[in-house]
Amino acid sequence: MTAEFDRDIAVTPTGEQEYAADLRPGWVVGGGLNGGYLLATLAHAVRRSSMHPDPLTVSVYYLAASTPGPATVATRRLREGGTLSTFAAEIVQDGTPRLTALATFGDLDGLPDDVETSATEPDLPPREDCWGLALAPKEHRAAAPPLQSRFTMLFDPASAGWAVGRPGGRPVIQAWFRLNDDREPDPLSLLQAVDALPPVTFELGRMGWAPTLELTAHVRARPAPGWLKIRHETRNLAGGMFEEDCEVWDSAGRLVAQSRQLARQPRPTR
Repeated sequence: MTAEFDRDIAVTPTGEQEYAADLRPGWVVGGGLNGGYLLATLAHAVRRSSMHPDPLTVSVYYLAASTPGPATVATRRLREGGTLSTFAAEIVQDGTPRLTALATFGDLDGLPDDVETSATEPDLPPREDCWGLALAPKEHRAAAPPLQSRFTMLFDPASAGWAVGRPGGRPVIQAWFRLNDDREPDPLSLLQAVDALPPVTFELGRMGWAPTLELTAHVRARPAPGWLKIRHETRNLAGGMFEEDCEVWDSAGRLVAQSRQLARQPRPTR
C-alpha cells in the first residue's frame, strides 16, 4: 500500500522534463500549502528528470501562495555530470509561477558515510513524556490546520508553552516527528520535515501564519528508519522578518538534514 505522503507528492510526465501534479488540500497551513510539501513535490519531479536519485541541496523562492489543485512542475537541466546534476525547477498554477528553485542531486549511497558535526543532538524527553496535539487546548485543536494531521509531532514540553497559551520566550521549538502510515524517512521526506514544525515565533508569543520567502535545505545523509528529531530556532527578528534554522536528526543520532529559511513574522491579530 502506497503511503499518503508518496501519493500526495506524485507527479505524472506530460512532456520533456515537465510533470503534472495534484496538490492535496491536506497540506494546507495558514494562507496556502506548506512549503516543505511543495519542496518535496518539486524535488520528486527533479528526481524523475535526473540520472541521480537524491537531493543534496535545494534553494527555493516562494513567489506566491500555492493552493490545492492541479499544478505543473517544470524542470530544466543545467548540468549533469558523473556524480552531480543541477536543475532549475518551478511549480506553476493557473499560468503563474508559485515557486522557483535550483536543486543539486547526487547519490547519497555513493558518498562516504562519515557524518561528523559539532552540532548537538536535541535532548528530547521520551516520546511518552512529550506533548501531542491531543493535549492542546480545545480551541487550538479546533483551529489546527490540515497539515497537522499528515504526521505525528510530539513536542518537548520545555519548548511548547505556546500550545497551552504560555509561550516560554525562548526562540526554540523541538519535537519528535513521524509521517502518517509509519512511512519511513528518506531524502525526499526530509525536505518536508525541515518545514514541518510550527514557526519558532510561536514560542515568542507571536502566533499566526509566517509565510516563507526563501528556504535552502541540505540533505547530509540517508536517514535510518524510525522517528526523527527536529529542532527549530531563530536568533534574529528584524524588518518584520526572521530566519529559522532547522536541524533534523535520525534514529541513529546523525544530523541528516539542515535548512535555513527567511520568513515574514506573523502579523498581530487585530
